[in-house]
Amino acid sequence: MHVGLADHAAAQLAYVTPAHQFPLGVTLSLARRAALLAWALARNAWIVEDDVDGEFRLRGRPPGALQGQDRSGRVIYVGTFSRTLFPSLRLGYLVCPPGLVEAFLAVRRYVDRHPPILEQLALTDFLRRRHFARHVRRMRRLYAARGAALAAALAAACGDLLEVRMPTSGMHAVAWLPPGWDDRAVAHRANVAGIGALPLSAFALEPPRRQGLVLGYGAVPAEEMRRVVGRLARAMRATLPGPHREPRDS
Repeated sequence: MHVGLADHAAAQLAYVTPAHQFPLGVTLSLARRAALLAWALARNAWIVEDDVDGEFRLRGRPPGALQGQDRSGRVIYVGTFSRTLFPSLRLGYLVCPPGLVEAFLAVRRYVDRHPPILEQLALTDFLRRRHFARHVRRMRRLYAARGAALAAALAAACGDLLEVRMPTSGMHAVAWLPPGWDDRAVAHRANVAGIGALPLSAFALEPPRRQGLVLGYGAVPAEEMRRVVGRLARAMRATLPGPHREPRDS
């Protein structure tokens, strides 16, 4: 989030993902976090913190949640176990300032009078026995290994075509294309080849100055990465524009 955008006089709420911004994977800096909290206090506004991939910090020291830095009760923290455990669990949670608890409980009762009790009890036992903490540590090691395998495979097979950026958290990489490339065309070729690449331009309101791909690696075993990236490299070389159409490594 660009904190300056929140200075609009009519803004009363800011929705942010400070741990892991999608699609570039940027983490909100401490200076911008402080500025955002100061804005909320000065405007009597609210901040909704969606902690996307906050548990999956793969490198470096985590900055912690914005809610933990809030001293004036302006942050509403939202998280989910569906991403950290498995999608079909469908259990999320919310940490709100004390003054909002009754309002949120009233809305929750109105939306659904029958939450999944059995799943919540099983998850509670899972947490109390510290299985969740061990699971997260294991997943961090797993995803870090897969990310390293992806970076190595991309450097070997596409080093002349892609500038790869590996975010410090999450399960995807950002691969910048050379000037003149159409990321939607490259993503289409990759998808036809069975590679789930997303064009960065699809997430921009205006044409970006530089185009690229979002490459998720969470579901690809490390030992399969070279083979998968090889398919991506062949798909990319099939879309080489203009005078660069011939493969450079031929």
